[in-house]
Amino acid sequence: MFPAGVALPYLLLSDLVVVIHFAFVIFVVAGGLLLWLRWWLVFLHLPAIVWGTLVEFTHWICPLTYLEDALRERAGLAAYRSDFVTHYLMPILYPAHLTAHIQLALGSLVIAINIVIYTALLRRWRQIRRDPTGTR
Repeated sequence: MFPAGVALPYLLLSDLVVVIHFAFVIFVVAGGLLLWLRWWLVFLHLPAIVWGTLVEFTHWICPLTYLEDALRERAGLAAYRSDFVTHYLMPILYPAHLTAHIQLALGSLVIAINIVIYTALLRRWRQIRRDPTGTR
């Protein structure tokens, strides 16, 4: 099942970090939709958008990436194994041909998606504020 010398706890922790990383990326891109249910998430979502777009625009490497790599090293793996997390999630987070131009486009796309979501939310909140009974 696992190659000899693989420290399973570190391998599982590294996979968990990848899943958390992926969830964070999804939250950055579309977390504004959760504001329809819980408005107070704006206090988590706006900083997440800032961080996510800064990482894309400045070509920084997210600290979670370093954590993933360190845990994989501690697990005794030099390269990624072909499991669910590696096969399906890693190519989404780290596309093979990711360039600076693609990163700028992705960062811009994140901003555009969230402008649309927040614009719709603000319109809805203003409508509710004007007519809280919803009879209009």
